[in-house]
Amino acid sequence: MFEGWESQLWVVARIAFAMLLGGLIGLEREIKDRPAGFRTHTLVAAAAAMLTGMGEMMLAQAQHNEDRVQIDPFRLVEAVIAGVAFIGAGTMIAQRGRTIAGITTAASLLMVAVIGVAVGFGHGWLALFATLLTLAVLSVLAWMERRMSRGKARADVSDD
Repeated sequence: MFEGWESQLWVVARIAFAMLLGGLIGLEREIKDRPAGFRTHTLVAAAAAMLTGMGEMMLAQAQHNEDRVQIDPFRLVEAVIAGVAFIGAGTMIAQRGRTIAGITTAASLLMVAVIGVAVGFGHGWLALFATLLTLAVLSVLAWMERRMSRGKARADVSDD
């Protein structure tokens, strides 16, 4: 039950770090009152980090066993992406009317999942940099978009 508790503690630390990074992006979405906010982004990052961290532990266990079990941790990444696609589609479907909305939030959920995967595999600096870039895209580019679209007619497709 508690075999390899040291490696489990490392996974717990990675989950916590992923939650922090995902929470920062989720907070930005929450402040802008988007369909998926702080809790959703935090949980997506945590789930991605946990699945990839568990994949690393399963791979290490399989290498020590004499059984010829094939374990591919990248299949867990595929599962994360599939799950996030489902959640992202839900954020877009939840909108009413004829306009398509929630695309940026769905993209931010995908980015948070990838950040969680990076943290789960132990690439914390990469994940931190990606988080900062994502926050810049969500804030600075949104501001630029608003400035450029002043005076233009609204399109049927909305990014947020």
